[in-house]
Amino acid sequence: MSDTTLGAYSDPNTTPPLGQTVPLGLQHVLAMFASNVTPSIIVAGAAGLAFGSAEQIYLIQMAMLFAGVATLFQTVGIGPIGARLPIMQGTSFAFVGVLAGVAATQGLGVALTACIIGGTVHFLLGSVIQNLRWLFPPLVTGLVILAIGLYLIPVAIKYAAGGAAQFQMEAESFGSLKHWSVALTVVIVSLLVKFYTKGFVSNAAILIGLICGYVLAFILGMVNFGPVAGASWITSIQPLPYGFEFSLGAVIAVTLVSIVSAIETVGDASATTKAGAGRQATDAEIAGATYADGLGTAVAGVFGGLPNTSFSQNVGIVGMTGVMSRHVVTVAGLIMIICGLLPKIGAIIASMPLPVLGGGVIVMFGMVAAAGLNMLTEVKMNRRNMIIIAVSLSAGLGLNLVPTAVQYLPGVVKTLMTSAVAPTAIIAIALNLILPDEI
Repeated sequence: MSDTTLGAYSDPNTTPPLGQTVPLGLQHVLAMFASNVTPSIIVAGAAGLAFGSAEQIYLIQMAMLFAGVATLFQTVGIGPIGARLPIMQGTSFAFVGVLAGVAATQGLGVALTACIIGGTVHFLLGSVIQNLRWLFPPLVTGLVILAIGLYLIPVAIKYAAGGAAQFQMEAESFGSLKHWSVALTVVIVSLLVKFYTKGFVSNAAILIGLICGYVLAFILGMVNFGPVAGASWITSIQPLPYGFEFSLGAVIAVTLVSIVSAIETVGDASATTKAGAGRQATDAEIAGATYADGLGTAVAGVFGGLPNTSFSQNVGIVGMTGVMSRHVVTVAGLIMIICGLLPKIGAIIASMPLPVLGGGVIVMFGMVAAAGLNMLTEVKMNRRNMIIIAVSLSAGLGLNLVPTAVQYLPGVVKTLMTSAVAPTAIIAIALNLILPDEI
């Protein structure tokens, strides 16, 4: 499969031969698979679901199933919905902080209801997204993404050490050499594969690292395959599995993150057309991508899935291969749907010990923070912008670390103020609009 051959597919509507389409589609799946299921595992844990339980497995299945469905919304499209570009959708890390907090304090019913409503608002943004971009310059978007990564990093360390705040920690085993040896195996293998291999294998570096860590954990007696044996072969999809419970604070928090997610999708659509076809994305493509993003999130929420967004790492694959064909990513979406319909796959993922997952998310969450920093490199670091960064991050992360500092605020406001993402975004937007430019 030569670069010259691949470079011929710069039109989204062309289709490579089947012998290329299937492996290229599988490559897209491997590049995002681990990142796609991890948010569901974290939110399930925050909600108090037992690790490896049938409820947790169900949430993992929905993450895979609706990543595939949302991808088809993008690549195949329905009327104005869908960019009809090779954009891979998956469960968004941006919502993890907010949804984990809501799930822990108010339950999954409230969290998923907020996803449905937030997704609907996200969908409606498709008609006005071009007019809102000025509110989210790189300074604001970069700050929000950085805050998400910094919020999640402590979770990664707790997982790697063998537990997390929402799980029962055993004093004798938490932080043990056994746990850290497994987590560090995942990190080291992921880095070696990423930087010392190329193409298909390099793009699957984190997945390969997780598999190696899983094997070591099995050898050390840390894996329980009981849930795998008990899992059924076909998923039984349940609408509103946790009911419909409205909370204004949760809805506002999720909606704020949805707006940021919409801006990210605009960036990914633009990056895809630039990398694959050397042109700017059209207004119709950007609006269609936003519609598909919101619809995918709302539909997933109805059945127990978390919010979806475009995956930036898959944009990199388009640039690397030169294959702009949307039909390749359609195949990737179909593979995800098949995985989502097989609970045995979800059970295998759910049997993964926490240190294995911890090693993977140390890399993934760090990359989220790094992506935010990368956006901030586009910002001129004058005194004005540095003050905006300082105040937004200090307030957003500080209140999240010390939630009792606002314990007397009303419930809705308290949920917003301690979510890390929402206060960072609100303060950054406000200061960016209020403070005068430096001369």
